[in-house]
Amino acid sequence: MAFRQFVQKYVATKGVKRWFFNRMAYNQYGLYRDDLFYETPEVQEAVRRLPQEIQDARVYRIQRAFQLSISQSVLPKEEWTKFEDDLSNHYLQPYIDEVKREKKEKDLWAKMH
Repeated sequence: MAFRQFVQKYVATKGVKRWFFNRMAYNQYGLYRDDLFYETPEVQEAVRRLPQEIQDARVYRIQRAFQLSISQSVLPKEEWTKFEDDLSNHYLQPYIDEVKREKKEKDLWAKMH
């Protein structure tokens, strides 16, 4: 995760981002970047807050990727996640940011009272 943050922050050229996207290879399983987050309490709460249809799509993508991994195969190339789609589909990040802001506010409130 630290390398990804370094790339996004300091080496933000589109070509490098595309190379990194292809190097990670999660697109070959039909996954988005936000499907890869570790299940921390903040991420779990953010997923819980997602609309049901987005939750269902996420679960389907993860289960399909797991099945492909077990069978040691990948999706046909036309079904891979495209770089542009992944770049514009950070569906979970706003919810994670919201949960973190709320947690920070609760901690601050608890310190003051």
